[in-house]
Amino acid sequence: MVNNHGKLFVFVGSYAESEDSGVYVYSLDEETGQLTRLDEVTGLKNPTFLNVDLDEHKLYSISETLSEEGAKIGEVVAFTVDPISGSLKLINRKNSVQSTTCHIQRDSESKFLTVTSYHGGMIGMMAIEQDGSLGELLDVQQHEGHSVHQNQDRPHPHSSFFSPDGNYLFVQDLGLDIIQAYSIDSDKQQLIKKGKTHLHPGAGPRHLTFHPHGIYAFVINELDSTITSFMYDAENGELKEQETVPTLPDDFTGDNGCAEITISQDGKFVYGSNRGHDSIVVYAFDEATGKLNLVEHVSVEGGHPRHFAITPNGDYLIVANRDTNNLVTFRVDQESGSLQYTGISETVSKPVCVLPYYL
Repeated sequence: MVNNHGKLFVFVGSYAESEDSGVYVYSLDEETGQLTRLDEVTGLKNPTFLNVDLDEHKLYSISETLSEEGAKIGEVVAFTVDPISGSLKLINRKNSVQSTTCHIQRDSESKFLTVTSYHGGMIGMMAIEQDGSLGELLDVQQHEGHSVHQNQDRPHPHSSFFSPDGNYLFVQDLGLDIIQAYSIDSDKQQLIKKGKTHLHPGAGPRHLTFHPHGIYAFVINELDSTITSFMYDAENGELKEQETVPTLPDDFTGDNGCAEITISQDGKFVYGSNRGHDSIVVYAFDEATGKLNLVEHVSVEGGHPRHFAITPNGDYLIVANRDTNNLVTFRVDQESGSLQYTGISETVSKPVCVLPYYL
């Protein structure tokens, strides 16, 4: 493998107490799949999800803090990333929404951050200043309602992702079985509600990924262990359902909840994680027909794969296994989409988010 991009860094967020390390930086050896820890940051409580600005060498993390009244609320923390050493340096930190958060996203122009609150049922938008530091909380949108599952007694938005054209923000609400689309009014600095996509009752949409050609989108449903594919109507900002497929083998009868979904850089393969079956499901995607065809299920060599990601060159897939405290690397066969365990398992406490990037 030839690497013309410099060092491959892997940024990891985790569940942690503030006195312990919570955000980590690793390098990945692209010959072996070996992970080497370069830096770690203390002082943050549950910095589970991260966002990296490659152009400006910034990293943004969610965290948890207390309000003046002693209630748990969200916080966002900004760092600079040294592109040589990978070390992190604090810029600033700001309170976000009035509840804990589970996801963070950034618009393509790096003007805004969006944070998602599962427990608070809301999405918030914060400003990013020109120097990359965190600005003020600009807007909060509260979701309302419920669905049919016992975990759907109230709204539970779990993530927000921008469309490839940057015109819409799609928020997956596990509690309502909807994907709520927003646009951003930059002048008023507000989130504007647009269309709403309904999934089948009890699905529990959690995370979303867009096909690299921007025509399709795929959502992983946590509660009923399925993946739903959509066509993306960019003109109207609408998602039009194509099909729903299972993430589990037919003979599995245990408890399971899905977590992450991603797609290969060429758009040929879709990957999803099963927590319970503790596997990655691999589907081949036929862009001509819009259909998903099962390739395989692969053990994650651990427990509770909360998140995973494919390296920028497509050669490796890295899994964060929360309950077994390990990061695991797999080689990716880019022709078949199949995964092969490298034998590399790196110990890290309660990992949740893993983001590999060249800086």
